[in-house]
Amino acid sequence: MPLRIGPLTIDSPLAQAALSGYSDGPMRLLARRFGAKYALAEVLIDRFAVESQSTNFIRRHLQIADEDHPIGGQLMGTDPAQFQFAAQRLVQAGFDIIDINFGCPVKSAIGGCRGGYHLGQPEAALEIVSRVRDSVPAHIPVTVKMRRGIDDTAESRDRTLTILQGAFNRGVAAVTLHGRTVEQKYVGPSRWSFLREAKVRFPQHTILGSGDLFTADDCVRMLSETGVDGVSIARGAIGNPWIFSCAQALLNGETHPAPPGLLEQGEVIRKHVQLAHETYGDAACVPRLRKHLVKYARLHPNHAEVRNTFAMAGSVSDIELLLMKFYNDDRAGVWPVQESAMSCENG
Repeated sequence: MPLRIGPLTIDSPLAQAALSGYSDGPMRLLARRFGAKYALAEVLIDRFAVESQSTNFIRRHLQIADEDHPIGGQLMGTDPAQFQFAAQRLVQAGFDIIDINFGCPVKSAIGGCRGGYHLGQPEAALEIVSRVRDSVPAHIPVTVKMRRGIDDTAESRDRTLTILQGAFNRGVAAVTLHGRTVEQKYVGPSRWSFLREAKVRFPQHTILGSGDLFTADDCVRMLSETGVDGVSIARGAIGNPWIFSCAQALLNGETHPAPPGLLEQGEVIRKHVQLAHETYGDAACVPRLRKHLVKYARLHPNHAEVRNTFAMAGSVSDIELLLMKFYNDDRAGVWPVQESAMSCENG
């Protein structure tokens, strides 16, 4: 079941979503190795994408490994003119797809007239789309991430559909739709019925679904129930790259895989630590790793104890000692239980 985004044909409908503070190179590379054929980097504010020149910024946001293709660069901002320069820099850095964020619901984004704020002003949103599409080479697909609306009013729904139609008319290659409103933020269920309605309305266009994809079964069910062309897995992939291989197995008609054992989990975590250390150095990598580690702990049968100890790790050496303590036998793992919403997903 390939996913087509403009001239690109991607072998799987399973994508790694953009996640602020999470979907950096190390996380993406592990997702790739478990079957995510397309991934998006962390969202960038347009101004920072244009102006930032520091080595740390480039290493974190613009450094792309050979195996990290095709990769999408996601932009969020206010000024249409700034968007076009930001998009050009991402193309120069080697991104294969430029994604525009019209979905982020967090207070700082809405207050800064960014992200989901644009769903309330279709003309401005579509001006951004036009500027980006016109500013990058024709072979680079432009895509949009958005929610089903600002709220559940009829006016909001109409604006969303106006943006969808206008974006496709302006050459957008695909749209990722999140089933929650901006007003909902990350609370309450994602309304998958809207994804199905959008796919029926725009059958010839590529639409990916997002929202409440916490398990491999969720991914397969969204594809089946809504008819979307792909799924963009966000929070469900943090500390659980196995979600991609498990979902692919189910799509291939195989039986549901068992959770990875502790030895396998330990090997994957060590690889994540190694990649982060290579990217950020010893001191800088640990704060970024801790928030991943506490999510990996969900697959451990003693998840609460492991989570709490990972949260206290102060160095790479500390992490290795914890891996030796908790991941030194091949007991069976557990699939993580869905957690309450947290504000890390972009849209």
